Amino acid sequence: MKVRELAVKDAYEFTPQQFPDNRGLFVAPLQEPALVEAVGHPMHLAQTNHSVSRRGTIRGLHFADTPPGQAKYVYCPSGALLDVVVDLRVGSPTFGRWDAVRLDSVDFRAVYIAEGLGHGFVALEDNTAMSYLCSTGYNPGGEHGITPLDPALDLPWPEGIERILSEKDASAPTLAEAEAAGLLPSYAACVAHYASLS
Repeated sequence: MKVRELAVKDAYEFTPQQFPDNRGLFVAPLQEPALVEAVGHPMHLAQTNHSVSRRGTIRGLHFADTPPGQAKYVYCPSGALLDVVVDLRVGSPTFGRWDAVRLDSVDFRAVYIAEGLGHGFVALEDNTAMSYLCSTGYNPGGEHGITPLDPALDLPWPEGIERILSEKDASAPTLAEAEAAGLLPSYAACVAHYASLS
């Protein structure tokens, strides 16, 4: 398993080894020893989510109140997508910075997103599936979003693809608006939460 820290602190890309043969292939997108070595603690799994999206669908940018927040380990078992992680933690050395990783059913890369980070993606093909392993269950009162079209973030959504967004994502506040409203997580609170998981 190859591991790479993203430009956003506390987010990692994992590239698993594949084992092809005449039947097809086998791959393990999540391997706990590699995750623990990179992150510094195990990831409690409370819920798995699965979405299927049309080409051009943008989901996100989503984040949860931290603590407890919601860490995610995501991969794409079918199709292809561009996964984006944004640092929304006020006071973080990488606040406002983003990084993007192509996830697909060719390389089976996965991305770990720590609590307090924003997450979103765009489907690059029809019937693109995203699998999410989540550290906490869905908490409607603690879930928030930033518009993925925030011009200040200038996220790398591909040109020439019709963008499809939910009304909730399209009407979400910008990063600056969310910060002014006090919706964003504190970096200090997130770091204290990570330490409690070790």
